[in-house]
Amino acid sequence: MIDNSPLNPTRLEELQKVYRDGLLDDTLPFWLNHAIDREHGGYTAALGRKGNVLDTDKGIWIQGRFAWMLGELYNNVEKRQEWLELANHGIQFLEKHGFDPEDGRMWFHVTQKGEPLRKRRYAFSESFAAIAYGELAKATQNDEFKTKAEKLFNNFISHNLNPKGVQPKFTDTRPTRGIGFPMITINTAQELRESIQLEVADEWIDKSIETIEKFHLKPDLKCVMETVGEKGEIINHFDGRTLNPGHAIEGAWFILNEGKYRQDSQLIKMGCEMLDWMWDRGWDREYGGILYFVDLNGGPVQEYWHDMKFWWPHNETIIATLLAYSLTQDEKYAQWHRDVHDWSYQHFHDREHGEWYGYLHRDGRISVDLKGNLWKGPFHYPRMQLVCWKLVEELLTQKMD
Repeated sequence: MIDNSPLNPTRLEELQKVYRDGLLDDTLPFWLNHAIDREHGGYTAALGRKGNVLDTDKGIWIQGRFAWMLGELYNNVEKRQEWLELANHGIQFLEKHGFDPEDGRMWFHVTQKGEPLRKRRYAFSESFAAIAYGELAKATQNDEFKTKAEKLFNNFISHNLNPKGVQPKFTDTRPTRGIGFPMITINTAQELRESIQLEVADEWIDKSIETIEKFHLKPDLKCVMETVGEKGEIINHFDGRTLNPGHAIEGAWFILNEGKYRQDSQLIKMGCEMLDWMWDRGWDREYGGILYFVDLNGGPVQEYWHDMKFWWPHNETIIATLLAYSLTQDEKYAQWHRDVHDWSYQHFHDREHGEWYGYLHRDGRISVDLKGNLWKGPFHYPRMQLVCWKLVEELLTQKMD
């Protein structure tokens, strides 16, 4: 009998090679060959199409993200000494240059040598550094790394709940809450639960999922809101109506992943609903791919890059659709995965020089051919490749059985 599923065994075997070989033979070599700063430490992410350095400044969260990625590979793929050494290379740069000695908070943007340039209001540098220290703690059994991972997680939580020493972006005339903090809390706690058995992980995951469900999920509108009022109310202004489908879909797969871990059908249902709603709003029916911003009511969006195609929403949607299929066996998700995977690899992947372009026009034309900057580095794409490689392996095993 012919298996006509968009994710039949033949297709899965092809995908296994795309994700595994693409990660190990394409993406990782691109960054290892071009991003390691042997002279000043850390990683340089602002790279051109061929890996040429476009800007020597360094993003602090890039240091944490790449150190985490390398530690994750060392702990869960193969114990290659090079990966461990280069993960530690990033951690050492963070140790020397990542923290403001006056308040202990982390910088966001530093020079090549690590001199501070700016700090942001939020504490996401801390969240990514925390998971990097967690992987190093697991790899080396170093209690110091574990303690630092726990401290950084606590700093991330406390700063977001009670910011100190920062000037708010807005006045308190119209208070809001965003989905970013609870979302990243879920994933950070999941990673630290796995690497250092963080004791408070489940507590913070529960709180964060409850926050998202209570304030950001709108079943009546079939929507995941990016920004809402303090009580979850819709803010009928540009910022309040602006949706970020890729961000919501990323949150969906974090919740699906938690449902898988706990074997919790309600969490799986919630994650699938989030994916369903935001695929419907975000998938570009004219050109394909995921739109960056859309309006809640289908109206104009204020941000001029709203209809561009960024790399990372496609990474997150590829994961989410594959994970949803693996948990439900619903062929809808298999087809969505095929759609977003094929569109993404056709338009983002640079077959000549490796890695993905970061920014496309709506119709898939390349907007700029750089491979990295302060926002794009070795994180979303290689994480997608690793997660999907392992999911495909699980699906192949299931289909063989």
